[in-house]
Amino acid sequence: MQPHRLLAALLPALILGLNGCGKRTEAPSPAAGAAAPAHVFSEEIRTRQQLVQVALAREPADLILRGAKVLNVVTREWLPAQDIVIKGSRIAWVGPQGGWPGTAAETVDASSEWAVPGFGESHKHIESTYLMPEYEAALVIPHGNTWTVEDSHEISNVIGEHNVDFWLRAERAGSPLKIFPSIGSATPPTVYEHGGGYYGYREMSAFMEADPRVISLGEVMDWPAVNDPKNGAHQRIWEMIQATVDHDGVVEGHGGGLVKAEEINAFAAAGLSSDHEARLPQEAFDKLRRGVFIESRVDLTRVLIPLLLKENLQDWSNISVTTDDRDVLATQQLGSMDYNIRTAIEAGLAPEIAYQLGSYNTARHFHIEHLVGSIAPGRYADVVLLSDPKTVAISRVYANGKLAGKGKDYQLPIPKIDYPDWALQTIKLGREIDAADFRIDAPAGRKDVNVALMEPFWFAPDFITDTLPVQADGSVVADPARGIIKVALVDRYHGTGAVSKMFWRNVGPKTPGAALASSQSHDLHNIWVAGNDDAAMALAVNTIAGMHGGWALVSKGKVVAKVQLDIGGLMTARPVNEVAGDMERLHQAADAMDWINNPGLPDRMRFAFLTASPWKWQLVAPYDGNPGGFVNVVTGETHAVIW
Repeated sequence: MQPHRLLAALLPALILGLNGCGKRTEAPSPAAGAAAPAHVFSEEIRTRQQLVQVALAREPADLILRGAKVLNVVTREWLPAQDIVIKGSRIAWVGPQGGWPGTAAETVDASSEWAVPGFGESHKHIESTYLMPEYEAALVIPHGNTWTVEDSHEISNVIGEHNVDFWLRAERAGSPLKIFPSIGSATPPTVYEHGGGYYGYREMSAFMEADPRVISLGEVMDWPAVNDPKNGAHQRIWEMIQATVDHDGVVEGHGGGLVKAEEINAFAAAGLSSDHEARLPQEAFDKLRRGVFIESRVDLTRVLIPLLLKENLQDWSNISVTTDDRDVLATQQLGSMDYNIRTAIEAGLAPEIAYQLGSYNTARHFHIEHLVGSIAPGRYADVVLLSDPKTVAISRVYANGKLAGKGKDYQLPIPKIDYPDWALQTIKLGREIDAADFRIDAPAGRKDVNVALMEPFWFAPDFITDTLPVQADGSVVADPARGIIKVALVDRYHGTGAVSKMFWRNVGPKTPGAALASSQSHDLHNIWVAGNDDAAMALAVNTIAGMHGGWALVSKGKVVAKVQLDIGGLMTARPVNEVAGDMERLHQAADAMDWINNPGLPDRMRFAFLTASPWKWQLVAPYDGNPGGFVNVVTGETHAVIW
């Protein structure tokens, strides 16, 4: 919600209006002696008008948080014995204890605590928690996370035009978690995929005009489309960048695999302002030096902080810590933004800077520092009270001026929201999937065949090749004993149930009659299934369709665990502990099975079908000209899966 966008929205429509010739039309002057018509102020301006009166002690406050040691993230200093005066959902006054002369309905003693701003995610996919935003609030607010920049290309590929409506429903219904939608640029991810949405210039412009909460274009992932004018998606991706720039938004980046100087320079020159995909500390430092805002996940944070301290970095304002993807069970076990900030402190960063990385830096990057990111007048009253700032030990969390978290517990009611059919009825197979859909037949007369092999997170320029024997019935089957299974994608958007399939290695079940499937398949979210038995694979996929999305695990021909994700096939409007319990039971059932290589549920498979950089060869759902779905997403080259 950039100030200039907000100001434009508040100016009288007649003054901003354009006539049919594109010329500005002037508001008519009032007749001599007549009063000018009063302008109707927005809720934002009325709120600020009231805050002025409260700050001047002309009107009472609702709440004072008294005597806390407050971190000023703007000046990076702890200010002792401070009062935080709150009216409604906003802060009206901050200063020395007892310095504000007004009255308040309630005063809370915080003299033994440290106060820091509510934490904000610079890059997160809430879909990956499996929870709807109103339940996400109950999960993360006790961990200090009061606002999130939601990179929405997961759900955008499912619900298309309804994106912004979807993300703002919970807050409009009373949820205190503030969501700033970052519109999914990967809609669709590549020209070789098509799901439930398509975004170009018109769509991006409409989203940014629909609500000032829409602040950015989500991670631009299709680097081949950005840099190659001959790429089929070049026009669409640059249209989205153009629309974002035209509406004063921020263009987010995805620089996975871009480590050479010329690539980093080209990335920054394109206007891609951030990267959360840096994996090596020197890579992140090289990008930082070229003006790229680093959104550091925990694995990078552990190695990046020591390097930057060694390099004596003076200005930390172009770095944030963030989550990206973390499911409900992992969040319960590890934490949310508190875990990210704690990781930075444990890596050697001063707590004062670490809290900036978890709040103010992100707010400034997205031009929303007038709303969130600091304990200052006019900002939302998001205050995290700590018993120990060095360990991020949270005692209480205030969100929008209300006590929302105490210890590990969420304190506010969760609004009941009735989501429409466009969010609920999204698995459209059009038919029952059969074991025959996964059969792979060899050319006639062959005793063995060459096979193209992949494995999770295979970034090499070429796929792997091997040979497999042909069965007596002419089919080619998985060989779990050699670490080879069958993997398939099922189109869930177009009512055809089209299936692409091939063989992968080093992942999947060894237990007979087994398969694992999910409708979480970043980024397009077709249904993926991995198994050693065609009938088990069909059973897993049909189980997911019957739940309208989720996870299904089959062992010895029977469904042994499932998790329902019935909204968009990605999320569910159910309590945190219920969903976490389902995930725990899924993991426990997987623990009782045998798996290739690593024991336990290979839940990272939900990210194994990405088509963004640094992926090259990938399996996608069948499309025109490529019924097998095996394609090099950089060059467009296709190849048979057996020959």
